[in-house]
Amino acid sequence: MSERLSVLKTYKLYVGGKFPRSESGRVYEVTDAKGKWLANAPLSSRKDARDAVVAARKAFGGWSGATAYNRGQILYRIAEMLEGRRDQYAAEVADAEGLSKSKAAAQVDAAIDRWVWYAGWTDKIAQVVGGGNPVAGPFFNLSSPEPTGVVAVLAPQKSSFLGLVSVVAPVIATGNTAVVVASEKSPLPALSLGEVLATSDLPGGVVNVLSGRTAEIAAPLAAHQDVNAIDLAGADEELAKELEIAAADNLKRVLRPQAVDNGDWSATPGTDRMTAFLETKTVWHPTGALGASGSSY
Repeated sequence: MSERLSVLKTYKLYVGGKFPRSESGRVYEVTDAKGKWLANAPLSSRKDARDAVVAARKAFGGWSGATAYNRGQILYRIAEMLEGRRDQYAAEVADAEGLSKSKAAAQVDAAIDRWVWYAGWTDKIAQVVGGGNPVAGPFFNLSSPEPTGVVAVLAPQKSSFLGLVSVVAPVIATGNTAVVVASEKSPLPALSLGEVLATSDLPGGVVNVLSGRTAEIAAPLAAHQDVNAIDLAGADEELAKELEIAAADNLKRVLRPQAVDNGDWSATPGTDRMTAFLETKTVWHPTGALGASGSSY
């Protein structure tokens, strides 16, 4: 019996709920920690970045307008789908980061748990960062958080899956949509994540995943007039400075690289990455007066 040839996986971008190749037709070789070839990944172009922004903007109205409870259900569904494909992601993370099978599995488990953690926050963050404000006068004064809009996310370079989830989940949990630039050296777990997102009830365009040269893709995103914010987790110091200058043109919110961005993502993340991409809306409303006494409600 002749030996069977294995079927190699074709990795594609995830944009607008679909799986296109790069419009440039370019690919680049992805290798493991020992330099062994793993796959060819799409080498995204500026046009791919612009297409992803269009998809994210189109999806923003529906996603931001969904109830927080519904967003939580969908994030939890993502965790369910990942749980069913745990072994696949553990193998991809092991190859990408040069980890043992057990350590890679632990990273995947932590990433799944992180989706569940953020799913629980979707309908609670408003109580934490919003509320009634005491004012002098017969007024209700209420502050409530609202999503910023389209957020460009440069995924961490060294943590190909747990770090990726840790920067993507808080962005969409609060109603934003995302254009994600995967780790340049280890993009395969991020590209595979698109397959789970596409089958988890997440509307197309809420998360868009690009692979390629981080600096090449990030530059047009930072300068794009329809991108409202950018997370620089995957940028080095020099690139982060260039992108921050470009982002100032339309007053983007900028989350600068944090100490954890190339380190250990296993700690409980807190709410900082959710509040970084929230705006606060304050509403004044007269309480009204009841009767001659001037009492109010």
